Amino acid sequence: MLKLSNIRLTEKTDIPALRKIAAGILGVAEAEIGNLSIQKLSIDARKKSRVEFVYTLIAEVADEWAVKSKPNVSRCAMPEPYKFPQPPNTIKPVIVGTGPAGLFAALCLAEAGIKCVILERGKPVEERVRDISRFWSTGALDPESNVQFGEGGAGTFSDGKLTTGISDPRVRYVFDKLAEFGAPDEILYMAKPHIGTDKLRDVVTRIRERLIALGCDIRFGHRLADIEISNAQLRSVTVEAAGARYSIETDKLILAPGNSARDTFEMLHGSGVLLSPKNFSVGVRIEHLQREIDKSQYGNPTGFPASDYKLVTHLPDGRSVYTFCVCPGGYVVASSSESSGVVTNGMSEFLRDGANCNGAILATVTPEDFGHNPLAGIEFQRRLEHAAFIAGGENFHAPAQLAGDFLRSVPSVGAGSVHPTYRPGVKFCNLWDVLPAFICQAIAEAIPDFAKRVAAFGDLDAVLTAVESRSSCPVRIERENYETIGIRGIFPCGEGAGYAGGIISAAVDGVRCAEAISV
Repeated sequence: MLKLSNIRLTEKTDIPALRKIAAGILGVAEAEIGNLSIQKLSIDARKKSRVEFVYTLIAEVADEWAVKSKPNVSRCAMPEPYKFPQPPNTIKPVIVGTGPAGLFAALCLAEAGIKCVILERGKPVEERVRDISRFWSTGALDPESNVQFGEGGAGTFSDGKLTTGISDPRVRYVFDKLAEFGAPDEILYMAKPHIGTDKLRDVVTRIRERLIALGCDIRFGHRLADIEISNAQLRSVTVEAAGARYSIETDKLILAPGNSARDTFEMLHGSGVLLSPKNFSVGVRIEHLQREIDKSQYGNPTGFPASDYKLVTHLPDGRSVYTFCVCPGGYVVASSSESSGVVTNGMSEFLRDGANCNGAILATVTPEDFGHNPLAGIEFQRRLEHAAFIAGGENFHAPAQLAGDFLRSVPSVGAGSVHPTYRPGVKFCNLWDVLPAFICQAIAEAIPDFAKRVAAFGDLDAVLTAVESRSSCPVRIERENYETIGIRGIFPCGEGAGYAGGIISAAVDGVRCAEAISV
């Protein structure tokens, strides 16, 4: 196999045209090239006068040794595919949560012949979509079926980003499985892959269908209510469904609860499971016109996908402020899971064709800010979310402010050139009256610094919507070798356990926990 690197083109190009280009680079006839695939595709926008698509190709040539040595051409071998270890057929695991961690743990085990019981407190994704749409239209929240709870986890109503900083053979396995279940093939090679909420819902449905076909028992509307531990060993779990409780005997629990399962963390803490507070971040969503972000990033070229940004600034007091979960052509969405709190998040469909680009601006917070009790971070989140709920009018409208007014700390009275996308609606105000002063001050210092790198951040009509409080879990369920410290049989994983930061890393963590119970 030959790898052809740094192929720079001003237009996105299909495989037949790339085959012709590859033949020219290699000095062979097109007919001599067998399989040709894209290994990576990125966009180089450093020179606004010439924005380029940058391809890396893998070509199969009958006699690759006859190809003369050339710059940017090298020989390569395809990596060995990941193989899940065969578990003993005596294990009968229970899996809690159907986010990426829980789904991929279940998928690995089920395809190895282990039929799992899978508990999900929320609803199947089809019903969940209806509940969330009703909430966004009317403000009628279902505490058990919302953006936080339900099949697919919180990521199902996001941009479906698949970027990850981890290097692990399981990463490719997760990507291949997502493509197998209907994700666009381009996720296998794009430098910044995403699925989009619209396509991700279908992927989640197909994974569920595979699990059922393999004999898994998926129980929607069934919430983990308690655990029984004897002699430092898990013995059973108690489940609540339709107002009644029942027990399941098991000594293997994969716990993938998601970062909003606050009652679960409280139950675990009361049961003696070791929890620790951890650093996390809070802030706001900022919305710009997508065309202004594109202009900042690309200049004036056309034919390129909606652009995003990734920015960070480190303040003199040691606190960091950064952008997170940027959703090009997307929407700010109501993501509450409790009756008196407003939570925001971002969401995009695969085409990313909305008028606005939104992203979180987050300031780091530590136990020094909110307390060292394991559950103190949760209470800090709740206070911010309740303050936003009150400021928004106690009807799940979100408090909002124009960036220019925010920087001057004066109330906003309405939108300018950027129209907020958050539903059920926003109430313009002064966010300095809603959020802690140290959070507002940090964001106010960061925005002008961001504008030096992305000019659109200088737009005084950009809309800030509060509060973004669930970007990561404020709690870590302590583990060693993927098992809870001091208690055998519980395997916490994913974002809610404090061990992941996105769809891919959570899925990989689920695979690792499935491996851990298989040995």
